Amino acid sequence: MFEAAELGRKVDKAAFAAAMPELRLGLLEAQRRAREAGVPVVILIAGVSGAGKGQVVNRLLEWLDSRGVQVQAYWDETDEELQRPRWWRYWRTLPPAGSVGVLFGAWYTPVLLDQIAGRADAQALAAEITRIVDTERTLVRAGVLVLKFWCHLPEKEQAKRIKERRKDPESHWRMAPETVRYANHYKDFVRVGTQVLRETDTGDAPWYLIEATDRRYRDLTIGRTLLKALQARLDAPPAPEHLQTSHAPVLPDAPSARVTVLDHVDLDSRLERDDYRQEMDHWQAEVNRLTWKAFRARRPCVALFEGWDAAGKGGAIRRLIQSMDARLYTVVPIAAPTDEERAHHYLWRFWRHIPRDGYCALFDRSWYGRVLVERVEGFAAPVEWARAYHEINDFEAQLAEHGVVITKFWLHIDKEEQLQRFKAREQTPYKQHKITPDDWRNRDRWDDYKAAVNEMVVRTSTEYAPWEIVPANDKHLARVTVLKTFARRLKDALDD
Repeated sequence: MFEAAELGRKVDKAAFAAAMPELRLGLLEAQRRAREAGVPVVILIAGVSGAGKGQVVNRLLEWLDSRGVQVQAYWDETDEELQRPRWWRYWRTLPPAGSVGVLFGAWYTPVLLDQIAGRADAQALAAEITRIVDTERTLVRAGVLVLKFWCHLPEKEQAKRIKERRKDPESHWRMAPETVRYANHYKDFVRVGTQVLRETDTGDAPWYLIEATDRRYRDLTIGRTLLKALQARLDAPPAPEHLQTSHAPVLPDAPSARVTVLDHVDLDSRLERDDYRQEMDHWQAEVNRLTWKAFRARRPCVALFEGWDAAGKGGAIRRLIQSMDARLYTVVPIAAPTDEERAHHYLWRFWRHIPRDGYCALFDRSWYGRVLVERVEGFAAPVEWARAYHEINDFEAQLAEHGVVITKFWLHIDKEEQLQRFKAREQTPYKQHKITPDDWRNRDRWDDYKAAVNEMVVRTSTEYAPWEIVPANDKHLARVTVLKTFARRLKDALDD
């Protein structure tokens, strides 16, 4: 593969100078158009040590309007990053719509170094490559332009540059601290890099192999490639939406054929007040004990609450946190996305709230809004919510791989119970703020939401993040069920 980047191609000084005005003007114009069109751009700079990756980034900052460029370097992981899933550090630094993010190595560097150091086997490498391909596809299909440049040097040229920079005190500072260390493993780096580049070179996010022996050739090639990719993206017509609107089969009209998982929930069950108090005392004590044990074991947990309007999500969350030390948890209320959140992939705002090891995050509504309200109300295009099931499963798999204990609740009530609770809210002064016109409008689409919930449960209930459908017509039963389920998930995870 890398033979194509060892051909000795060069650009003389005069040709480089002649090309600069047009290229810089073109890049600035393309950057302006991308900003106005709201297209986020990710430029990933990787390659062998000594190839001048830092020089390339400096050149890009010179050619582009640096006010719209964010540069991210991923050195040693901070304590904050080490206490979260690996991809947390990348998601939180992705550029918003209309901005350019220049990433040094990003998610490729740890994969390469783990292989060279023998910290990961072939199976782990295959899993990481699959994760990278899936994530890049997710970003591209959400509208991100991903450009990946690999700067390559022959081994002799790399050794020559290192030797020259060591001798020259004025240029020694230009050499990144890890350059010499990684250069000692050139052959291993190229061997692993060949496999990683080959298997992550996709139509969604192709690699551009750049010969870096001649600096002017390197910079001009990257600049022109960037300009062409930006222009192609901005000049392309909008991609047509998929005609398919759902993965679910088209059911016959007969009522007996339209049964969902919610129809099998026993909503007539009740828990008497005396039993409720006894059960609450027991399970709240268990939750307190287990959350402290999870803290000592450095196991994070995430609990999310979805359900019908007025199903009692807030009340269930309050009873759960009553049993936890306030220093151990955060409640994350999810409402309509802010302008900042809309400028990113929809999962970005949830990645930001993933807790540190040992802590809990409780989501009052969650990322499932993409396949529920956004699907039913038309806020997400069919192609967007249809692919979200896979994206959500992958997101939760990454949390689980890090050790996050995931508990997912759907609080279920019937339509009659919801109507009674709506009326009670209207008549109770301190609850009137809870009822809005949107609640009544959503109620009119009960059957659409019911079908969406069914498909959500079918497609996203996994062994590492199963759904718990909570019968919630009786609030006492619902609250105890939430506590009991949360405690049992922690007990199983902690082998308690």
